[in-house]
Amino acid sequence: MDLATLIGLIGAFGIVMTSIMLGGSAGTFVNTPSLLVVLGGTVLVTMMKFSLGKFLGAAGIAVKAFLYKPSNPEDLISESVELAKAARQGGLLALEDKEISDDFMKTGLGLLIDGHPADTVKAMLQKDLNQTLQRHNDGQDIFKAIGDVGPAMGMIGTLIGLVQMLSNMDDPKQIGPAMAVALLTTLYGAILANMFALPIADKLAVRSAEEHTSKNLIIDALLAIQSGQNPRIISSMLEAYLPRSQRSEEDDLG
Repeated sequence: MDLATLIGLIGAFGIVMTSIMLGGSAGTFVNTPSLLVVLGGTVLVTMMKFSLGKFLGAAGIAVKAFLYKPSNPEDLISESVELAKAARQGGLLALEDKEISDDFMKTGLGLLIDGHPADTVKAMLQKDLNQTLQRHNDGQDIFKAIGDVGPAMGMIGTLIGLVQMLSNMDDPKQIGPAMAVALLTTLYGAILANMFALPIADKLAVRSAEEHTSKNLIIDALLAIQSGQNPRIISSMLEAYLPRSQRSEEDDLG
């Protein structure tokens, strides 16, 4: 569970709701026509921009923003060094019974044990990585589109409300509800975009970058293990993926 995303989302909505409650009745801010225009309109217009499969898959991708826990690069390096030591002592077959914490590393290690050449291993793992990143990009694009469409639908709702208000100026009872539609649709669109869709898109971009780094580290580690490199050399090479403050003193001196 990503606490930053959860705390930020709940906290932002909590502050808005608190402000509403302190200023009066929350029911004043609930308007069914406005919700239909913003939420329904945003979903349908965004759906027009993408294939149905990609659109429906966006919810699953968004879950990554809350539940995805990236592999720690330091742990991956330590695990890779241990695998390298075992491979130098007993060959690649000695790795067959090793328990691997990362699924991507487990897949790649299986390719090594099966005896595939380095070019094949790299190509297959790189293809897996590229497909993962493409799914992430699709999810980001969908939530960015929601962030763009939401305020636009809010503006459309505002115009609808203004037209209704101006066409009923002779009936004071109709002015209030029409003005509510005009203002609340703008509010709903701004909330949808800036407190949900765009932050989720940005968090997915962060998750994509983290996964890109960890999987590239794993590819380099597996290819180095396959070529029989010294575990210390592998460790130094992989520490390039760490911030300088987390690298060993020996590596920094190098």
